[in-house]
Amino acid sequence: MKKSDFRYDLPTELIAQHPLAARSASRLLLLPPAPAPLEDRAVRDLPALLAPGDLLVFNDTRVIPARLFGRKATGGRVEVLVERVLDGNEARAQLGVSKPPAAGSELVLDDGTRVAVLGREGEFYRLRFESDEPLEKLLKRIGRMPLPPYMTREPDAADAERYQTVFARAPGAVAAPTAGLHFDEALLAALRARGVEFGHITLHVGAGTFQPMRAEEFKDHVMHSEWLNVGASLCERIRAAKARGGRVVAVGTTVVRALESSFRDGEVRPFAGDTRLFLFPGKRIRSVDALVTNFHLPESTLLMLVSAFAGYERVMAAYAHAVRERYRFFSYGDAMLVFPEREGGTDATAHDSRLH
Repeated sequence: MKKSDFRYDLPTELIAQHPLAARSASRLLLLPPAPAPLEDRAVRDLPALLAPGDLLVFNDTRVIPARLFGRKATGGRVEVLVERVLDGNEARAQLGVSKPPAAGSELVLDDGTRVAVLGREGEFYRLRFESDEPLEKLLKRIGRMPLPPYMTREPDAADAERYQTVFARAPGAVAAPTAGLHFDEALLAALRARGVEFGHITLHVGAGTFQPMRAEEFKDHVMHSEWLNVGASLCERIRAAKARGGRVVAVGTTVVRALESSFRDGEVRPFAGDTRLFLFPGKRIRSVDALVTNFHLPESTLLMLVSAFAGYERVMAAYAHAVRERYRFFSYGDAMLVFPEREGGTDATAHDSRLH
């Protein structure tokens, strides 16, 4: 398969520019086990679509206000998007600038903070912020929420809350784990009452998630790196869910990426570190039994991941249905609940009997 196989036509007006009034008010496209047909549902239906004993796994990363503005010492304007905070007040960042700055040059942020350009690492720059103030505190003081590039507006006060999950606790992401944005306290309470259990991983979503896949052939694509942590307590929760016949339901592609990166010797094991895992059709996903996910950009690695899980033809047909039915797309858009295409492909047995 090639990148162009994942192209689809999306009217611009279907790209959600603002969140709905309530997090859980979004629509939900159900992609049940084959050969059952698609169903147009609502996110608030999730308690009825899951079963007692199922385990929902969330990404608890917290988006940092990673967007900064300033100028080069020579005078040109520059936008800084921090990709990852490093030790010593250093950071890996993308720069929006007319002419790339050389190593050894300097930037000056709008508040006067000086930033040394240490060098370039591929599409990212290594920067050092010359301030006695810790970088995390500096970002909190002057940084802006880094809305995705397909949102054609500046962030407003509401985004500080809504472009953040209600369970976010580990700062470090520059993009939200968007499937988690649909869950509010009322929905979480309804899921608990249903007997669904919760677990968490941390994967700090990087700016690389928005980078276009430039190579046509999968073998030529260099996947971006993201840091993750899968703890021992979650691994125990997964084992317990499997033992009682429950399903592991990933909330978002970042959870799938984290669990698959931690999958060894037939099970998910504790792991903390970077991953460059690239999942596409032909790669077997073994760690989860179902997936809650938003709709992803054409030709994106996230769309390829969903297709690896549920089957290319089924997923592309579902996207065509979503366009026809005017679903809302991308970060503030609607969601899907996806089950594997093949029976037993992820230890997913008896799915049909547990769909209501």
